[in-house]
Amino acid sequence: MTESALDTAPLLEAYRGRRPAHRPVWFMRQAGRSLPEYKAARAGTAMLDACLTPELAAEITCQPVRRHHVDAGIFFSDIVVPVRLAGVRVEIVPGVGPVVAEPVRSLADVLRLPELDPAALDPIREGVRLSVAELGHIPLIGFAGAPFTVASYLVEGGPDRDLPRTRALLAEEPETWRRLLEWVAATTTAFLRAQAEAGVQALQLFDSWAGRLDAGTYRSVVRPYSAMVLAGVADLGLPRIHFGTQTRDLLVDMHTAGADVVGVSTDIGLAEASARLGHRVPLQGNLDPELLSADWDVLEAAVRDVCRQGEVAPSHVVNLGHGVPPTTDPDVLTRLVELVHTIPQENA
Repeated sequence: MTESALDTAPLLEAYRGRRPAHRPVWFMRQAGRSLPEYKAARAGTAMLDACLTPELAAEITCQPVRRHHVDAGIFFSDIVVPVRLAGVRVEIVPGVGPVVAEPVRSLADVLRLPELDPAALDPIREGVRLSVAELGHIPLIGFAGAPFTVASYLVEGGPDRDLPRTRALLAEEPETWRRLLEWVAATTTAFLRAQAEAGVQALQLFDSWAGRLDAGTYRSVVRPYSAMVLAGVADLGLPRIHFGTQTRDLLVDMHTAGADVVGVSTDIGLAEASARLGHRVPLQGNLDPELLSADWDVLEAAVRDVCRQGEVAPSHVVNLGHGVPPTTDPDVLTRLVELVHTIPQENA
């Protein structure tokens, strides 16, 4: 499949603000979790080891595209993969999440963080190449965690939704915070560029915890570092998607950080999100993942409402307002994709 054919893929058309022949759809966390073939492929393999085994990462990336016929693959990875590749000791503990062996709590800790060796990214490049080769005319999206979220795991030492140590560090030790976020931003940029070099056609920056901050704090001590990452890949010419959970009051700032497309969480309707962005920005989202377990009539009505609201934006990619829950019935996702593809778009 030629590059020009990929350029006209519905997903990429929508990311560039145009309305393709059919409404594109894919799901965050579609690669893994709910699929029996994923569980079989990953049996006996730790999460981060799976991410760093190119053949396995590519297989997991492509599984949901084969099954659901979504309009994009999302490269199978985790937000702590780049810091692991840099040499930080971190593991994904089942039922817990990322756990850092030596949390970063001081300037001395930050100064000890290792620089990412470009050669360490070779498994990522190979995994992307293998995925792209199989996907053919279906675009592959590259992925990374935003600096604030990644830094919060480094500081907290593991998942903590209240972020007590992170809040203290950014308020009480601004120089330490600045140095840490600059290190994470540089590492993240290198991670995304490696995926782009290997052939992904779009890049998504995912900020799990940004919505726990007020807009002023986000603007002063978080947005600059997301902007560093997005600026660091701007020359590649790929669509840049910025998504965060519970970020209704941050959408404008997330866009001005350098995003071409804004992903919308479930805390705001797409019509209102588009209005806040002046009806000038392509949107992605925002079906409530919890509805995937609802009766089909309820789910179908919600999907149609998301599509209706998405019409007010320049273009719209259907997705969830967060990731696929691990208990989701895969057949529901397949049926949902079929539904989205049949709903006509205005001005298509």
